[in-house]
Amino acid sequence: MPIKTTTSERSLSWQEQALCAQTGPEFFFPEPGSSVRDAKRLCAACEGRAACLEYALNNDERFGVWGGLSEQERSALRRPDRQSAV
Repeated sequence: MPIKTTTSERSLSWQEQALCAQTGPEFFFPEPGSSVRDAKRLCAACEGRAACLEYALNNDERFGVWGGLSEQERSALRRPDRQSAV
């Protein structure tokens, strides 16, 4: 009998193959003022990057590196003035 997967389980399947799943959380959630360069570099090589970023934006993730973007970069994408210009 096949196992039914819900939409949310399918939409999160990228997490199983994500490169961040093989790295400690402190890498993507560094201390304030620490560099996120290495985390962003790892994200750039990850096949799940777009899905990760979409998840972070849809769920208003405000901390850490998600989809290769920092908190400030994701915040800039959410600004109403930025969205109306597109």
